Amino acid sequence: MSKLPLYVVTGAKGTGKTTVIEELRKLMPEYVIFDYDNVIEFIKDDFGKFDKHQLLNIWLRVARDIAESGRKTIICGIIWPYDIERCIDFNDFKHVYYLALHCDDKTREIRLRKRKNTTKEKLLKNNDFAKWFIEIADKYNPPIPIIDTSKTDATKVAQQISEWIHGLEKNKNSL
Repeated sequence: MSKLPLYVVTGAKGTGKTTVIEELRKLMPEYVIFDYDNVIEFIKDDFGKFDKHQLLNIWLRVARDIAESGRKTIICGIIWPYDIERCIDFNDFKHVYYLALHCDDKTREIRLRKRKNTTKEKLLKNNDFAKWFIEIADKYNPPIPIIDTSKTDATKVAQQISEWIHGLEKNKNSL
């Protein structure tokens, strides 16, 4: 069986990863699309902590099993390329492609303030992470494309993600 690629939509909190999933599923029903955060509640310990590496290994195992049936997977979540490369099943994919969602600080703050437990400290930390992610995006091979979600609705963002994936798949050398 030939290896399939894995697609990862990443970015800081509040950039629209979870929001875009429903639209992606409508546009790309031939792909299995997951929200990385959906299983966290099942692996938390008694103190609400969980092992992020364990969670990522679980998702890669699920994606690998799906690939074995000939389907491709998109995982949406705060995922760093370095962390995926350390996973047990990383080498079972032909390539892992990353795309980052990003938005301006004001938009991200508005979105995050709607969530519970958002503090000024968490907002500042998340803004720093968002900036860092943008700074490192060009350092990966291939560079991580960035979609600005500040003023773009989820349907258009999903369309851009779909075009990115289909563009990669047209280039037979990348798959």
